[in-house]
Amino acid sequence: MALMNLRHIEVFHAVYQAGSVSGAARVLQVSQPSVSKVLRHAESRVGFPLFRLVKGRLIPTDEAHILFNDARDVHMRIESLHETAKNLRRGAEGHLRLAVLHSLGLDIAPAAVASFRRDHPDVSFDIKTLHNEDIARALYERNCDIAVAYDAPRNPRLAEVKLGSGELVVLYHRADLPDAPERISLDMMGDLNLIRLVNAGSVGTLFNRFVSDDAFGPSSILVQTYFVAASLVQRRAGYAVVDEYTALARLTPELDYRPLADRVAFDVFGIHLADRPLSQLASKFLEAVSGALDAARAPRS
Repeated sequence: MALMNLRHIEVFHAVYQAGSVSGAARVLQVSQPSVSKVLRHAESRVGFPLFRLVKGRLIPTDEAHILFNDARDVHMRIESLHETAKNLRRGAEGHLRLAVLHSLGLDIAPAAVASFRRDHPDVSFDIKTLHNEDIARALYERNCDIAVAYDAPRNPRLAEVKLGSGELVVLYHRADLPDAPERISLDMMGDLNLIRLVNAGSVGTLFNRFVSDDAFGPSSILVQTYFVAASLVQRRAGYAVVDEYTALARLTPELDYRPLADRVAFDVFGIHLADRPLSQLASKFLEAVSGALDAARAPRS
């Protein structure tokens, strides 16, 4: 790759992805002859063909497939550099693309955005609510700048900032447990149906680790999202074990919650690409999220 300069890599990457000179030219917003010229120069520098024309498409050679892994990494770093510079240039007048778990999107993210916009009215937002397993992909594919989730990243490409913590709680209908103690054990719930969360990311995993399968009973209701679980509790279909932020967002005169007798805690993180440092704007917003987490818990602490 030392024989190829950044322009060679950019054109090679575009042609490899598009499968044609015309497609690469559209992506790069340059003329087709310009792409062809740079591609020929790149091939002369490396000393072997990078593509072969087959039925009107440019098919990468075996050597090109090998080179593409390195070219892709370089291309992503260049994109990251451009985006970081753009964020720095924007300063206070910027745009943040946020990915947040559905449970944190019920109340925490809106509270943080509203608070932040009072001090930074010129900042615009693009907010996506995603499942836990989709958060990393959204960051990798540059569909968001930062993500707020319960899982700390387990990938060297990701970095995190701890924003707060919480614990699992029992969300129940007041009529089903009128004299609830300060903390609840599941055996106190008697014959009530357990609305069990499955495929719910780290918080669901925490609960499944805490309670054995035989404790669920044959009448358990299985759901995949916290707000569906909360809606079922509202309709007295049973009780649910959820994160406390979901419980706080869904409190009504009929609903209440209590933490588990055996405390099961989790952390909340702001996550970003390790090679894409947080802008001052993003860092300040994560401070607003941390404040929203603290404010949400304050009345119950």
